[in-house]
Amino acid sequence: MTDPVILIGLWVVLAFVMSAFPSNDNHWRRAYVLIAIGVPLLVWITLQDGIFVGLLGLLVGGLVLRWPVYFFWQWIKKNLARS
Repeated sequence: MTDPVILIGLWVVLAFVMSAFPSNDNHWRRAYVLIAIGVPLLVWITLQDGIFVGLLGLLVGGLVLRWPVYFFWQWIKKNLARS
């Protein structure tokens, strides 16, 4: 396995460890940290291992961070309906 694949796996483990502890803001600050770490990892894995592995990493990130993805999708739908 390449370095970015191992780091994505560690990112998933970090996400689950961070979600195990209670939070006052429903884990949103932790989600922002995970997004800030995950986007460069996703770019790196795509550049090094190809688009299909990058899409797999994007799918894994979307499954881990499902609520930010859901609210982002709602925001896109709202803005498309307005225009």
